[in-house]
Amino acid sequence: MGQHCCETKDFDGATRGYRHALVAVIVINAAMFVVEILGGALAGSQALKADALDFLGDSLTYGLSLWVIGRSLRTRASAALLKGLSLALMGIWVLGSTIWQVWVLGVPSASIMGFIGVLALAANLASVLILLRYRDGDANVRSVWLCSRNDAIGNVAVIGAAALVAVTASPWPDLVVASLMAGLFLKSSVTIIRQSLTELRSEVSY
Repeated sequence: MGQHCCETKDFDGATRGYRHALVAVIVINAAMFVVEILGGALAGSQALKADALDFLGDSLTYGLSLWVIGRSLRTRASAALLKGLSLALMGIWVLGSTIWQVWVLGVPSASIMGFIGVLALAANLASVLILLRYRDGDANVRSVWLCSRNDAIGNVAVIGAAALVAVTASPWPDLVVASLMAGLFLKSSVTIIRQSLTELRSEVSY
C-alpha cells in the first residue's frame, strides 16, 4: 500500500488522458470567467468577482500546467511554485478589495448572485469530476486539483451568501464569503508552495 501511494504521488501528468482532461477544464474555466465577471459587475457582488478572478487564474495556471507536462521535475516544481505564489497574491487581493468594499457597502443582487453561482457550481463540479482520478501527483498535478476543489467550495459558499443576502437584505454575507474564499486561496497556496519547494530541494540534492 505504501508503495502504491508513492507511485501515485509521483504522477507527473504525462498521459494523453490527463492532457485532454486539462484542456477541457481550461475551456470550462475561461468561459466561466467571462460569465462571472459580467455577473459580478451586474449584481454588485464581491463574492462573484472573487470567484471570477479565481476562474481566470485557474485558466492561466492550468495552461502553464499543460505546458510543463513531460518536462523536468525542476521545471514542473518551479511552475507549481509560481502558481502557489500567484494564488497567494490572489487571496491577498480578494481580502484587500473586500475590506475596501466594507466602506462602500451596497446590497448586491441576490437573484443574480444565486443564478450565476449555480452555473459556476455546475461548471466546477464538471471540472472536479474530470480531474477526480488525477487528484494526486507531483506539485504541478496537485495544484490543479486543489484549485478545482477550491472553486467548487467557493461556488457553494456564493450560493449560500446569495440566500443570506436575500433574507437579510444585507451585503455582509457576500463580504464574509469573499473573505473566506481569500483565506482558502491562501491556505491552498501554502500547500502548493511547500510541496513545490520540497520537490525542488529533492531535485537539487539528487
